[in-house]
Amino acid sequence: MDAVVEKYLAQHGVSEAATTFMRKTQRMHVNGQWIDSRATSYIDVIEPSTGGLLTRIPDATDADVDRAVAAARAQFDGGPWSRLKPLERERLLHKLADLLEVHAQELAEIESVDSGKSLAIARAADLPGTVDCFRYFAGWASKLHGRTVEPSVPGSYLAYTRKEPVGVVGVIVPWNFPILTLAWKLAAALATGCTVVVKPAEWTSLSTLRFAELAQKAGIPDGVINIVTGRGTGAGAALARHPHVNKISFTGSTDTGRSVGQSALDDMKRLTLELGGKSPVLVFPDVDLKKAAKNVAEGVFFNSGQVCDGGTRAYIHHSIYKAFHDELAAYTDTLKVAPGLDPDCFIGPLIASKQQARVQGYIASGRAEGAELVYGGKPWDGPGYFVAPTIFANCRNAMRIVQQEIFGPVLVTAPFDAEEEAIRLANDTKYGLAAAIYSNDLRIVHRLIPKLQAGSVYVNQHSTLDPAMPFGGYKQSGFGKDMGPEQLDCVMETKAVWITLS
Repeated sequence: MDAVVEKYLAQHGVSEAATTFMRKTQRMHVNGQWIDSRATSYIDVIEPSTGGLLTRIPDATDADVDRAVAAARAQFDGGPWSRLKPLERERLLHKLADLLEVHAQELAEIESVDSGKSLAIARAADLPGTVDCFRYFAGWASKLHGRTVEPSVPGSYLAYTRKEPVGVVGVIVPWNFPILTLAWKLAAALATGCTVVVKPAEWTSLSTLRFAELAQKAGIPDGVINIVTGRGTGAGAALARHPHVNKISFTGSTDTGRSVGQSALDDMKRLTLELGGKSPVLVFPDVDLKKAAKNVAEGVFFNSGQVCDGGTRAYIHHSIYKAFHDELAAYTDTLKVAPGLDPDCFIGPLIASKQQARVQGYIASGRAEGAELVYGGKPWDGPGYFVAPTIFANCRNAMRIVQQEIFGPVLVTAPFDAEEEAIRLANDTKYGLAAAIYSNDLRIVHRLIPKLQAGSVYVNQHSTLDPAMPFGGYKQSGFGKDMGPEQLDCVMETKAVWITLS
């Protein structure tokens, strides 16, 4: 850990527990053991607020992935985990949730330092959401069942279905919400009796590794949860194509998801892909301008704009277009851009210098294509990978900044006149992860909800999430669901049983 990072942690009073964990040599977690990569190569992890070296993580090889999959396979095929009764799995998951809650402050600090995100938001949203997800799916462990059927075919039969865990699940976790997305993918899989191999993002592996320690402490049997760190092109690709993995659950960009999906389908693995987004926001003239502007701004600038379902395209009724922009600018002025550990931070740094350059490139592209820059847009002067919140007006749907996922604090807007035009503009995208409607007229709201091509529709807010509600997209935003009862079908197989009685 560089001196600049040590100073940053000390300046903001990071706990001894979190600091000690981040200082230590990081290893992978396979079959209950903490191991190095067989290649003994490491990846530098850079702290985004300072640009200093935080730690190094092992760069897993194909052989490391083989070892992790073998451990998960053995535990699923005949280990203690496969013999646990549903209520026993439920109790273990509740115990894990309790430990996550006890260590929430430490985990939030690790998450903030590793990813650059606001500590206050990690503490208020990411960690409670993680705990809630495990508790929700813990309850499902004892409530999984098939059904009996009275067949209409001639003869006498007992016909029924069985719900069975899909097997070994390969989980590839993104860098924007590492521990929260981990919970979305693991909780349902573990509740049904699956075992898992997790490949966290190479930029943000630390909270996942600390999670593995807590899972071990909770009594989850060795080999049920295995963690291999490394690059997507290495360990991630090896996991996606591994013949002994039954399902892949991936969150990330559409381009990477397409590659992961093609590898997985070579041997017909089950797939959940939660991919990119370019979510439209429709603002109608009957709204409270100040309140709606606040929610729209938070919906795009939350987590520094590194949110797959962020409301990045705002279509605003022409009659309030100028007034709404004034309110947007006024509220955005109140959002503090600061290092993630700053208690008042709302917009922290982007994850890496590469992402900072990417977002700045899109801002330059918007200017070049004739979009009207009405807020922000200036290069950041100082350490860290920051990009100031930026708003473009009078954008055309053909522009790159309107069609492509930027994944940074950039909002593009355009006016509309009629509902039909708003829907046409909203659906003019290859993505379909989410959409939002701002209106107090329920007739408008209910007319538009069925017409929006999106997996989630938010009304008068953005990114409202709960473990009981499914999350996943339409079109090139992927398929399959995380969370909700719907996710259970994504980690289970349905077996039809016919018993001839005569």
